[in-house]
Amino acid sequence: MTSFSAKSYALEPNPRTVVFVVYPEIALLDLTGPLQVLFWARKDPAAARAYDVALTSLHGGRVMSDTLVGIDTDPVANWIGRDIDTLIIVGGDGVYQALKDPDLVTQVQVLAGQAHRVCSICSGALLLAATGLLNGRRAVTHWDDTVALRTSFPDVEVESNPIYIKDGHIWTSAGVTAGTDMALALVAEDLGHDAALNRARALVTYMVRPGGQSQFSPALERQQADRSARFEPLHAWISENLSADLRVDRLAERENMSVRSFHRLYAKTMGMTPAKGVETLRLQAARDMLESSSASVKTVAARAGFGDEEKMRRAFQKHMGVSPSGYRQRFQIGVGP
Repeated sequence: MTSFSAKSYALEPNPRTVVFVVYPEIALLDLTGPLQVLFWARKDPAAARAYDVALTSLHGGRVMSDTLVGIDTDPVANWIGRDIDTLIIVGGDGVYQALKDPDLVTQVQVLAGQAHRVCSICSGALLLAATGLLNGRRAVTHWDDTVALRTSFPDVEVESNPIYIKDGHIWTSAGVTAGTDMALALVAEDLGHDAALNRARALVTYMVRPGGQSQFSPALERQQADRSARFEPLHAWISENLSADLRVDRLAERENMSVRSFHRLYAKTMGMTPAKGVETLRLQAARDMLESSSASVKTVAARAGFGDEEKMRRAFQKHMGVSPSGYRQRFQIGVGP
């Protein structure tokens, strides 16, 4: 059994205050993922907790999530006039009913005006947009709510791909687990990259995903295309050897197949040529490094297997419409070494 000392629950002398806003029928994971990250975050494992967390709703009391779990909350009004470091609007199907409550929209607008940083998770972006705070800003939401956000709030620059976006002091994230990614990025911004990695390790999270990663995971898309996992070991090997000679004849040799048979089977299974598959893996690796490290573009190009900056630049322009440097400026958050 794990034991916790009193120090484990202690707060720093000047903790950052995080206020979550919920309403009936929130998505439970939209709340609990970020809550788990922030509640236990600290500068280092021996330090006290860095965030003082509060759960609020319009009237307070117990609010039911979209599962069997109820959330005990304080009234939003209790926080009016108080210092708030980070305000987080939780998402869920209940947001469409919440949007119809002018009192809730007004209260969120007031709290957002007090907060140093304002965030939304998933469809919580719709409630945040209703306050007008997203007008003229880039924002993202769950892919299933993108059309609703774009049509209901045409002044918002809605993007459908990133898992989270930071525009000034306002952050928005895609659905469900993307809220956890955004929370880890908040920790990286506040406490440093190592603190975010410590939280990711504690949660047994596969990796700290930078915001520019797609809601539609390339790895998941590969798994969906390759349902029998025929090429899963090959893709894992490629990812570990991006700087190696990955021409089709070498890949065919590794698979103990003729070049013609390998090319035909790969294209039929994956819906792309082997060369395109390699380029996709290299591009993803380069994006990860540009977002989460301070390595030079030249170094990233070499590590990702592009060989030189110009080849990587052409790949970025072709697939993403932006240069590697432009991509880094847009998505780099919480940079480590």
